[in-house]
Amino acid sequence: MSDFNTTLNQALTEDEESFLRRLDDEPGLFEQLGNTFQGKLKFWTAYAFVMSFVIFIAAIYCFWQLLNAETTRGLILWATGTWCLLLSVGLTKIWFWMRMNHIAMLREIKRIELYLAKNDPV
Repeated sequence: MSDFNTTLNQALTEDEESFLRRLDDEPGLFEQLGNTFQGKLKFWTAYAFVMSFVIFIAAIYCFWQLLNAETTRGLILWATGTWCLLLSVGLTKIWFWMRMNHIAMLREIKRIELYLAKNDPV
């Protein structure tokens, strides 16, 4: 066994193996979303999740004010507010998709790492 494989075997702990066994099945969309609320970034994820709802409610309010605006200046300001807030919601959702993709990539890297550790390549 090479030095790399020895080091890799020592690096793999029982926690990592149980983590990999839990991730053997491909998770569905909602399970992947739930997985984003675990780990070191769980508080940031929860914060972003709540803020996306708050920003969406603010966008609805701005849109309602846009429909009731009586001046051109009011129309422009409320339309700009609506556009910026909806853009913020979209960017937050993109961040969630990137986080889900990051976790999926980590799962695949861990699978490869475990495969290499278990099957000694030449």
